[in-house]
Amino acid sequence: MNVMKIASIITAAILTMYVVVVLLQVWASVMSWATFIKLTITSVVLIVAVFGLALLYREYVEEKQMKKENYLD
Repeated sequence: MNVMKIASIITAAILTMYVVVVLLQVWASVMSWATFIKLTITSVVLIVAVFGLALLYREYVEEKQMKKENYLD
């Protein structure tokens, strides 16, 4: 499976869970606001990390493929 596709699935799952938590927090206040802010920061960090690692991996694979096909010296 393509790395970017996996990263997109993971990101979509994180975002979906986060949206549910946001709606619960706004309507029912299920956790303290300090915990909610920590969860928000954690979600952002996870999304950035997943896409960052996927982009790094994709660049590595593309460069390796280009070297294999003699596009790069």
